Amino acid sequence: MTIKWRDYPIKGLYDELMRPGGRARDGARALCKYLSSLKDTEIEERKAAADLAIQAMGITFTVYSQEGGSIDRAWPFDIIPRIIPRAEWDRIEAGLKQRVQALNLFIDDLYHEQKVVQDGVFPAEILADSANFREQCIGVDPPLGVWAHICGSDLVRDQDGTVYVLEDNLRVPSGVSYMLENRQVMKRVFPELFDVRGIRPVDEYPSQLYDCLASTSPRPAEHPEVVVLTPGIYNSAYFEHAYLAQQMGAELVEGSDLVVGEDDCVYMHTIEGPARVDVIYRRVDDLFLDPEAFHPDSMLGVRGLLRAWKAGNVALANAPGAGVADDKVVYSYVPEIIKYYLDQDAIIPNVPTYLCVDKDQRDHVLANLDKLVVKPANESGGYGMLVGPHATRKERERFARLIRKNPRNYIAQPMLTLSTTPTLVDHHAEPRHVDLRPFILSGQETYVTTGGLTRVALRKGSTVVNSSQGGGSKDTWIVEGEG
Repeated sequence: MTIKWRDYPIKGLYDELMRPGGRARDGARALCKYLSSLKDTEIEERKAAADLAIQAMGITFTVYSQEGGSIDRAWPFDIIPRIIPRAEWDRIEAGLKQRVQALNLFIDDLYHEQKVVQDGVFPAEILADSANFREQCIGVDPPLGVWAHICGSDLVRDQDGTVYVLEDNLRVPSGVSYMLENRQVMKRVFPELFDVRGIRPVDEYPSQLYDCLASTSPRPAEHPEVVVLTPGIYNSAYFEHAYLAQQMGAELVEGSDLVVGEDDCVYMHTIEGPARVDVIYRRVDDLFLDPEAFHPDSMLGVRGLLRAWKAGNVALANAPGAGVADDKVVYSYVPEIIKYYLDQDAIIPNVPTYLCVDKDQRDHVLANLDKLVVKPANESGGYGMLVGPHATRKERERFARLIRKNPRNYIAQPMLTLSTTPTLVDHHAEPRHVDLRPFILSGQETYVTTGGLTRVALRKGSTVVNSSQGGGSKDTWIVEGEG
């Protein structure tokens, strides 16, 4: 017998599948019983089948090397799924919808009357120093009042079982294609488990994404022209861009494939002549989106695109300027933002956060760098941060200088002990730390993926889940009942 749950070590940890003493959590009992019935050879066969499926399906991610090049690697995947009971997920789903609704109201307010600033809920000086506030977007009214159509909020669970929002990604969040592909791989490897387990499907996401995008179209049409705008094949998320375009039945385009006409409408070059585009799901950062409005030397965007968007002739998702709320300093105010706009308490709490821009909080951070995690306000992918308990004295001293030089750019949080879930190591299961990125779509309706992308730190003891830094992924099951 390969996996013996009684020997599974979880002392001092919150495990997503197992309780102390080898007892499965609600929703996981049937899975754990099944896995423990598999022999070494059967486990090895399933793992090999997963690796083969990933190669056959061409599921890759890009790692940038120090030499300046990039390397495509097979997607790192673990075959033991992460399970969340439906009852718990319903609360998380409600909390995510609440959060994105408030954030969209917040963004819209910032580009109009800024009542949240006038009423003293959000500091004017924080907004003034925002790296992602776009003056070009002031006064714009995007369709349906939605700025962040696609949001990926990262969730973590602490060792006491509390679920927190770690951060919100509202610029060009990535990873949903891997969530979909993880499910396809699991169906190939464990088809028998999907017959009777009550696992909620994720397959409808591409159609939900299309419906979300189509609902913002400026022209009434049964099938508006939706395109996915990619920076190109060298972008680390190009696999996802191509995958989602194919799944939606949309065209995958680069900036050179589009042109803004004299009528301020966007057209796509085709062999039959120009074809008008209604909605652009853009995977290009704001500053490279339109050389007329932002970086004049950008070769990735479309000249005049912002002008067409402001004229209401094309919808952009996510809207330019939505990144003003994709800021870890803004993140610390989200509970107050929810209360201000919705008159509700946040369903999912934030991780306790210290703002280095505040002198008293900054002094506390500087005195406790060996106990805290320090993050820059606008970096992503786990880069540019300090994990104090694991850092050297020299690294902490360097970060102290950075904080003193630009306190607005840094926040600090306590070092959480992330929850774990069983992960296959050789022929047995060991606990590895995980987080979760669900995706929230906002259009005519709001939709949350059933689960999300579970990222796992494959290195023992590590809490770094990013695939570019040694992390991997698991399929995420939202299950009905107690099985």
